[in-house]
Amino acid sequence: MINLNGKVVAEEDANISVKNRGFAYGDSVFETIRVINGKIIFWEDHYFRLMASMRIMRMEIPDTFSPEFLEAEILQLIDLNQLENSPCRIKFIVYRKTGGYYTPETLEIDYVILAEKLDEPFYLLNRDPYEVELFKDHYLNSGLLSTVKSNNRAINVLGSIFAKENGYENCLLINEKKMVVEALNGNVFLVNGNVIKTPPLTEGALNGIIRKQILAVLKTLDKFELEEAPISPFELQKADELFITNVIIGIQPATKYRKKDFGVEVTGELLTKLNVKARLG
Repeated sequence: MINLNGKVVAEEDANISVKNRGFAYGDSVFETIRVINGKIIFWEDHYFRLMASMRIMRMEIPDTFSPEFLEAEILQLIDLNQLENSPCRIKFIVYRKTGGYYTPETLEIDYVILAEKLDEPFYLLNRDPYEVELFKDHYLNSGLLSTVKSNNRAINVLGSIFAKENGYENCLLINEKKMVVEALNGNVFLVNGNVIKTPPLTEGALNGIIRKQILAVLKTLDKFELEEAPISPFELQKADELFITNVIIGIQPATKYRKKDFGVEVTGELLTKLNVKARLG
């Protein structure tokens, strides 16, 4: 079952116009949300990021889009798909109503909510080999639009193809200043001794939900020094650890970049603390 603009329909009956602006122009934003046993993890952060993304994209936010209303829509869909006792992934997509050629005729929106079962309720530390490489064919632009979770993902798609063709598990994206911004599917953190560094949003990094949680955790740990600062590709080969964060995997440690092998000690510690935050809400 799918929630299509407030109406729950069978997947085979869910129809969207070929003139849909998300499809035609990338005029769409979305949230990927993790739900555990009927509890939406980090819901407040997801809600406010969605509202901020819609404002940046100059979409008209319906009066009904309160946190309580959207939470009820998500939980109803989970129940109808019989996933209330399972971990699941929610994708909440908002797109501007059909009309106009480039310039929209309206700022009003429609939306769709999808639910999919996940294998594990909480985050696990993946110790499998995970090699990453820079993707240098195209650059992200630093600035506000790059922080929005929109469906403009051409660089990520091309980077994923590059990674698959060359035997990498992931790629790191760089901006026009040739600084590391993020991975194909999440934010990047670099560990060097007691210093943990991540690119600031001004570099074009996605305003990630798990990124925000990790920053909050690090601010409570005196033994680490947190830096939100640009990361040069040269720093990667000097780092002790490198990890990627997103709301589905939690924290994914990279194990290799070129000739550099990375550890997972700090990554594992932070993953434990992230699971505690997820359980406590």
